[in-house]
Amino acid sequence: MKFLHLLSWLLPATLCFTACKSSKSSADAAAIDSSLVCRVVFNADSAYHFAQKQCGFGPRTPGSAANKSCGDYILSQFAHFGLTTSVQATTVTGWDGTKLPCRNLLAQYRPEAKERVVLAAHYDSRPWAEQDADSANHRLPVLAADDGASGVAVMLEVARNLAALNPAIGVDFVCFDVEDYGAPYWAPEEARNNENTFCLGSQYWSAQAAAQNYRPRFGILLDMVGGRGNQFRFEGYSMKYAQSVAVRLWDAARYAGADNFFVADNGGFITDDHLPMNTIAGIPTIDVIAYNPDGGFPAHWHTTHDTMDNLDPATLRAVGQSLLQLLSQEK
Repeated sequence: MKFLHLLSWLLPATLCFTACKSSKSSADAAAIDSSLVCRVVFNADSAYHFAQKQCGFGPRTPGSAANKSCGDYILSQFAHFGLTTSVQATTVTGWDGTKLPCRNLLAQYRPEAKERVVLAAHYDSRPWAEQDADSANHRLPVLAADDGASGVAVMLEVARNLAALNPAIGVDFVCFDVEDYGAPYWAPEEARNNENTFCLGSQYWSAQAAAQNYRPRFGILLDMVGGRGNQFRFEGYSMKYAQSVAVRLWDAARYAGADNFFVADNGGFITDDHLPMNTIAGIPTIDVIAYNPDGGFPAHWHTTHDTMDNLDPATLRAVGQSLLQLLSQEK
């Protein structure tokens, strides 16, 4: 993903929501209806294990053997949990002209259900650690424990719990490939300035979804949802296209006891897989992504330090339990 700019015209609406939440913080805590709290428990250790298994394949750069093996593992886990799986395969062209095999991984819970929601994350690794403090590492691949494996890990643990949760709707899971092949700083200026060099797998998936008139109620993208100290704020495009979904998830986080992770504050506009999901597929989709307006992305972002050492089960639990809470409310 690529950061673009801070919130501007969306600022007043978001600040209003933040102020309302802050002024009623004590009332909100008392207002939780215990009968609505999701009783299905997200197992953070299980999610951590799923992330560890992905990283065990090594960097999952597009077209690599590790990418293929990891994708097969992910599909096998979804199938083990009783979901219907398939692969959406294509070839995409990178910023440097490289033809890249792309495998988007699809899994469906209750595929017969008409009413659906979609959860998404990317599973590929960035080929270049160009944000690393040591320039000697800039052309090394990223292990992508947080920026890749964490989102898929949360989705797998959510999928594992769906039978117990028994939501009234169908749930689709999409694991995007070739998200993080965007142009690095040594690429030609034209490529660096083209945000569409990122998110190639989701651009293809979104075009197919639009062609098939796929219309879920909403989508939620998970990106960097496992890092120690990660917090999540209202991302700009999420508020532009799917503000009501963001507000609902942040409220679900309150019920899940995760409101210290989901901060009702501005997070900036970020080019990520949710952008084509909104603009191409027409699915109101939000991005749950770690970003701090004061410090930017987590320090391990696009570095060789994006390893399992930086994952925290508490962060995985906060996101996963909030998702289960939200899904439990769908009727």
